[in-house]
Amino acid sequence: MSPTPAEQGFAMPAEWEPHAATWLSWPKKEASWPGILDRIPPVYAQMIRALAEGEAIHLLVDGEEMERQARAVLRQHRADASNVHFHRIRTNDAWIRDYGPTFLKSRRSPSQTLLLDWGYNAWGGKYPPYDADDAVPRALAELLGLPCVTPGMILEGGSIDSDGAGLLLTTEACLLNPNRNPARTRAEIERTLCENLGVTKVLWLGDGIAGDDTDGHVDDLTRFVATGRAVTAVEHDERDENSVPLRENLERLRGMTDAAGSRLEVIELPMPLPVVFDGQRLPASYANFYIGNAAVLVPTYDSGRRDEMALGILRDCFPDRRVVGIRSVDMVWGLGSFHCATQQQPA
Repeated sequence: MSPTPAEQGFAMPAEWEPHAATWLSWPKKEASWPGILDRIPPVYAQMIRALAEGEAIHLLVDGEEMERQARAVLRQHRADASNVHFHRIRTNDAWIRDYGPTFLKSRRSPSQTLLLDWGYNAWGGKYPPYDADDAVPRALAELLGLPCVTPGMILEGGSIDSDGAGLLLTTEACLLNPNRNPARTRAEIERTLCENLGVTKVLWLGDGIAGDDTDGHVDDLTRFVATGRAVTAVEHDERDENSVPLRENLERLRGMTDAAGSRLEVIELPMPLPVVFDGQRLPASYANFYIGNAAVLVPTYDSGRRDEMALGILRDCFPDRRVVGIRSVDMVWGLGSFHCATQQQPA
């Protein structure tokens, strides 16, 4: 059998490690933002404007017309397109975090990069068609001239988070859901994660937040902000349906240790006030931030003091980066935010 990526010395870096680029897919799917799709491209322009100061942006578009439209929006919103590279690769939807490749770096030869092509079934078959999205990792590997490994397991990028030093966060609600890998046991899933991501310890949380159609992605719950340090969403209003699952996840985290056996440092991150659109509770969470080279993009939700508290906590976590709050009330109608819409390529 071929050696696994871990055996070859490859591992998933932490998101705060230097990037060569951030990858995005231009938003186009009306069904993802029914009735308000026109409000979403300007949000992407804000994201790109903040990120492009520190790294290249690679943007997937279906063709010439979509590229023309995207360039026009970037100009209109004063986003410098000189560091934006367009690629005409067809997609079904914009959530490249979940269907894009996982980029690995060699810890033995830092110049070497490897892509993982996980299987993708649109969060348990919820939103067909997804064939074009599932093909993106291979297309990017060919475009970049990089080797690509297929682990043979369904996995979305938003369901995992690495501290770059052997730890991986995930949730039972998502990875153990029978709509992903029904023939695999928990032990088999954990072994596949370790063999392919170069981690030595998997930390399992429980349930996700209300309104999350991904069955509990960890990037709405708990995120590493440094080696052995994580922020986790909490809801102190016991009347809120998120209160109990988030408290249970917090209790689990407080009993966890890092790869070296030291107690995990846990920082509480508030939840925003409930965001409801057309009678539907949306998965609004400050934990869906994205860490770029120069800026950290943080979704805000017109939640006043809670917005400011979350921004302040994350500024303390990332004193060497600008922490940029961008209104995500419209974005989250698509059931995701900035982390869901981005995928980092390590330097």
